Amino acid sequence: MTPPDLALWALRGLTALEPGFDVEARDGVLRVSLLGRSLAQRATPNTLAEAAIALSWLYGAAWGVSPTLRRVGADALLQASFDEVFNHLDPYSRYVSPTTADSDRDRRMGTAGLGLQVEGGPRGATVLAVMPDSPAEAAGLQPGDVLLSLNGISMARQTPDRLAALLEGPLGSRARLRIQRGRGHRNIVLRREVVPPQTVRTARQGDVLVLRITAFSSDTADQLGEALLMAFDHPAAPAPRSLVLDLRGNRGGFLREAIRVVDNILSAGIVARTDGRHPDARRVWHAAGMDLTQGRPIAILVDGRTASSAEIVTAALSDNGRAAVVGSATMGKGLIQILVPLPNEGELSLSWSRILAPDGWPLQSLGVLPSLCTSLGADGATRGLERLAQGDAPMGAVLRRQRQARVPVLPSEITALRSACPPAEGRDGDLQAAVTLLSNPEAYRTATAK
Repeated sequence: MTPPDLALWALRGLTALEPGFDVEARDGVLRVSLLGRSLAQRATPNTLAEAAIALSWLYGAAWGVSPTLRRVGADALLQASFDEVFNHLDPYSRYVSPTTADSDRDRRMGTAGLGLQVEGGPRGATVLAVMPDSPAEAAGLQPGDVLLSLNGISMARQTPDRLAALLEGPLGSRARLRIQRGRGHRNIVLRREVVPPQTVRTARQGDVLVLRITAFSSDTADQLGEALLMAFDHPAAPAPRSLVLDLRGNRGGFLREAIRVVDNILSAGIVARTDGRHPDARRVWHAAGMDLTQGRPIAILVDGRTASSAEIVTAALSDNGRAAVVGSATMGKGLIQILVPLPNEGELSLSWSRILAPDGWPLQSLGVLPSLCTSLGADGATRGLERLAQGDAPMGAVLRRQRQARVPVLPSEITALRSACPPAEGRDGDLQAAVTLLSNPEAYRTATAK
């Protein structure tokens, strides 16, 4: 990408908002026209600084004559212009508007609140869940409690958005709650704290511990570590004999949390590699943790929506022979983005490096393929389990071919590999397939062999 390319692509954002505009680069000149009439021109820039000056000048000229641009606003112009630029780069680099950037930061880091999940009702807001280590937990609130009012405002018949707005507020601000529990009422005062989103949920299916990870936020690895310690070191029930990590629908999140999640399971081995043009983009992450699962067999559930950091975790545990993968081909989002803050409080999300699995194959476009495919139907999954139990890996040849892939991978090869187990949404029978696989030592051994 050269400065002339950058300037021309950015100017084409004008035509996305106002079709009457036309832009061209010819004979050493960048020119903007409106309805066939030349409006403004600047010399073709040779540096990024010159490109910025030319864009500012030409945008200003277009703004002055276009009611459409002034109506949609500067942020829409920025969005359209960056969209045009990033269309020439990669699928994931993008401009993030200030409003979206603010909500994304809240989702990643957590907001200042009380640590409650509630549901509106005619009497008030009923507590559905209390987040660990939250102000609500410290105050002893429990599921089933009813919030009647907050700071004198009735919680009855409020919409979900309004309830969220009432519960959240500035860090350290007070929330005066009137609570009903059974027939009793009491008043409490809580101070709002930053409560990371709850991204790890646990359930038991017989002697199998199911760990559902919905995203990789700022606290996910700690939440997983606490769940594993509770299951193995302080069991209220017998310790699980095996585990399922459910990453279906997990679109990723923080890279560092993915690495730390793997550290909860792997004590040695390569977790991931990254490669890029800049020397700082080239790294190798090694496991340096403790296996909190005590070596128990692990199956990972994935589907076509499993992406990014979730794919890193899956590839790391699979390539190191530590888990069997069940489901379908994953999304194949194998580029790492960095966030660049902008003066308008928006952000640029820029692809910085590509992710390579421990064995060296690229995640981008290929995705992770399962040892047990469920996307071809229940009968196919059943036959796959039978073959694994007999020591025959139905996906073995495809997985070996995938692990030998190196950048650049031909599109025809990507299509051929992914067609062996096409991406699909998770199915109801996926969990039972994983549990059945874990219950058969020979099937599990075959599924984790390389």
